[in-house]
Amino acid sequence: MKDIKIAVIGLGYVGLPLARLFSTRFETIGFDLNAIRIDEINSGHDSTMEVDDGLLTDAIKNHGFRCTTNIEDLKDFNFYIVAVPTPIDENNHPDLTPLIKASETVGKVISVNDIVVYESTVYPGVTEEECIPVVEAVSGMKFNIDFFAGYSPERINPGDKLHSVEKIRKVTSGSTPEIADLIDEVYNTVLINGTHKAPSIKVAEASKIIENSQRDVNIAFMNELAKIFNAMNIDTHDVIEAASSKWNFIKLNPGLVGGHCISVDPYYLIQKAQVYGVLPRIMSSARHLNDGMGEYVANQTIKIMNKKGVLVKDAKIIIFGITFKENCPDIRNTKVVDICHTLNEFTDNITIYDPWADVDLVKKEYDIDITNTLPENELFDAAILAVAHKEFLNTDLKRLMKENSVIYDVKGILDRAIVDGRL
Repeated sequence: MKDIKIAVIGLGYVGLPLARLFSTRFETIGFDLNAIRIDEINSGHDSTMEVDDGLLTDAIKNHGFRCTTNIEDLKDFNFYIVAVPTPIDENNHPDLTPLIKASETVGKVISVNDIVVYESTVYPGVTEEECIPVVEAVSGMKFNIDFFAGYSPERINPGDKLHSVEKIRKVTSGSTPEIADLIDEVYNTVLINGTHKAPSIKVAEASKIIENSQRDVNIAFMNELAKIFNAMNIDTHDVIEAASSKWNFIKLNPGLVGGHCISVDPYYLIQKAQVYGVLPRIMSSARHLNDGMGEYVANQTIKIMNKKGVLVKDAKIIIFGITFKENCPDIRNTKVVDICHTLNEFTDNITIYDPWADVDLVKKEYDIDITNTLPENELFDAAILAVAHKEFLNTDLKRLMKENSVIYDVKGILDRAIVDGRL
């Protein structure tokens, strides 16, 4: 244990918090291809806001934590953790490219008796069937003879300061019983609530992907209920509150399902299931339903505008929030973009206000202009509260609205007296 030296490959929302934490107990280095990101971290700042700048600075100054883009700097380490994204392509098929590239990186630096642990979310079998052969091919070494592997799925929840990385309970696994014990011990040194050691790497992989798939299905059910009750002119949130009085009712709210986990991970299992001749109907239907909620919100807003006699064509509309969830800057796979695209069929006069999102990054990713400042001296025909940022709770929406206007509350957090519709 005392000779463990950790290298974390991929320093995004998952990798950096984990690397910072491990640096408090082990010599740790972070690796990423993004030079701007590396310079930012080495200066003591994390633009994702997952790691407090004070903690990051402490790790650098007092624990020797450092980050690099130079692969040669990784050769003195012996415990490699891969925490790169696992996206989907335009056809919703798994894209393992970042994972394969990271495995090539590991193959170039790994030595005899070293360990590589994958944290990226994948379908069962990816670690041993896709990643390890790459490490073998590049390194020229044999799996479970010269080097070993494990899988410990990430459980980072962007913006969640309650369930931070040191407080969550993590699943661990290893390619041999002895390596599984060692990996479990390494993680246990930094985790307050310990670990669950899975019996195999495939079980650990499967456990992660069903965590997000289960939540996706549950939210899809609530979104379907919202559509039904809206059609019946019944407030969905009132129904949920009433049902919640039963002890075993699982309380969830309808909403937009974006981000890099819940809106992406189910596709990995859906794709793999079909290889085995299984058509996952519930998961596929849930994904289809949740992916359409942005368009649904826009159409509901337009419907209410028409009923109130608010001209939709060229209307001035303000959308509050573009990040995929509240109180964090993460814009990955945000479904607010779908709201905007649907409304753009009727008007180009759309203002998106989000104090958390990076203006330049939104422009780069989605070719959409946003503002970090609440517009002054402007009146709008419609407003959509899409994200529940804390800043929005105290915003006087009525002062921004024309006399005859529409306010649509996606999150169900606004004063119902001023709201014309909500999900």
